[in-house]
Amino acid sequence: MMNKNLLYPLLIVIGSSSYGILSTMIKVAMSHGFTTEEAVTSQYVIGFLLAVIILIATQRSLPKISGKGFLIIMISGLLTGTTGIVYGQSVHYLPASLAVVMLFQFTWIGLFLDCIVHRRRPTRPELISLVFLISGTILAAGILDVDLSGLDWRGWAFGMAAAFSFACFMQFNSKQVEGISTIGRMTIMSLFSMLLVLLFQAPEVVTNGKLFTTELLYFGVALGLFGIILPILLFTVAVPKVGGGVASILSAVELPVAILASVIVLHEMLTSLQIFGIVLVLFGMTLPTLLHNRKQAGKLENASSKE
Repeated sequence: MMNKNLLYPLLIVIGSSSYGILSTMIKVAMSHGFTTEEAVTSQYVIGFLLAVIILIATQRSLPKISGKGFLIIMISGLLTGTTGIVYGQSVHYLPASLAVVMLFQFTWIGLFLDCIVHRRRPTRPELISLVFLISGTILAAGILDVDLSGLDWRGWAFGMAAAFSFACFMQFNSKQVEGISTIGRMTIMSLFSMLLVLLFQAPEVVTNGKLFTTELLYFGVALGLFGIILPILLFTVAVPKVGGGVASILSAVELPVAILASVIVLHEMLTSLQIFGIVLVLFGMTLPTLLHNRKQAGKLENASSKE
């Protein structure tokens, strides 16, 4: 059986990787004549319906949670929807590569939020990891040759808002809630994220039937599965085990996955500098876990030698 010290970080990596392919899916949906707002709305509506189906198929009783627990789950769901909305606006105003870089500011924001919440200082491995992550993100996104003059300030603002929202989501999702299953928690979260998205995106695709009578349904199923079901399930299980700070660092895998998906599906070019950046991101992402496991192994060796 896999070591739990590796299992939970791996679950976060898989969940983040599923987020990484969303931008490519949305671009494919746009090439079929759908808008970004329609694609995002389909993701959250179908994601919620899939969650309800899974809940009915697996649960035999209603959850019994406290008001505080419900509030934590509700805020997590709202932050999920907020991230999707403001990141979409960032992509609208900025080049896609730069919007990704702005979103990935959640790595250091998430780490420092975790330090504030738990009243601790960032560890040396975490700080070293951030250096690799930020450097690798800039290289991997390929923005060194991009002309940044004349870009709309709203793109920068929405990008930072997306990063802050996602970092806050990691913190709230790291909180344990008693009396509810992982699937129950996912369903409530997907409900509130859907309601928020319906307020600000394209609710007409539901009322006019477009979501269920066109190809948008297929995109909604794919986006709902990889953008709602899989990541929320995996994050709900794993984030409380590793903490919000480490989870934010591990989630950086979303960037290289997003780039590789665009190369494979959209046939975008990948430079040697971007490849080097991806390697830096992957190294920075795994560094805290590797050092933690090495430290734990050392403690076990010392304990066994004393016996």
